Amino acid sequence: MKNSKFSESQIIKALKENEQGRSVGDLSRELGIDKSTFYYWRKKYGGMEQQHLKRLKELEEENNRLKQMYADVSLDNKMLKDVYQKSSKTFRQKSSS
Repeated sequence: MKNSKFSESQIIKALKENEQGRSVGDLSRELGIDKSTFYYWRKKYGGMEQQHLKRLKELEEENNRLKQMYADVSLDNKMLKDVYQKSSKTFRQKSSS
């Protein structure tokens, strides 16, 4: 995903200006963005304060860490299952001969 050239705090500032009466068209022209981008920002960040934004970023980072941990554990589990299946086949072959 492409990184925005605007920080979240800049986006929230623009949304607050809109809430105070500035038109979407004026803000969009000033920022050099399309109106649809502004409406997307409003949908995503509307009503957020700085502390909410900070908490959102913390939660996203924690979610990414947990996803990585899950992927690592799943891979370890798969490897252990493969080793167990191979060793049990070898054990059955030795005991049947």
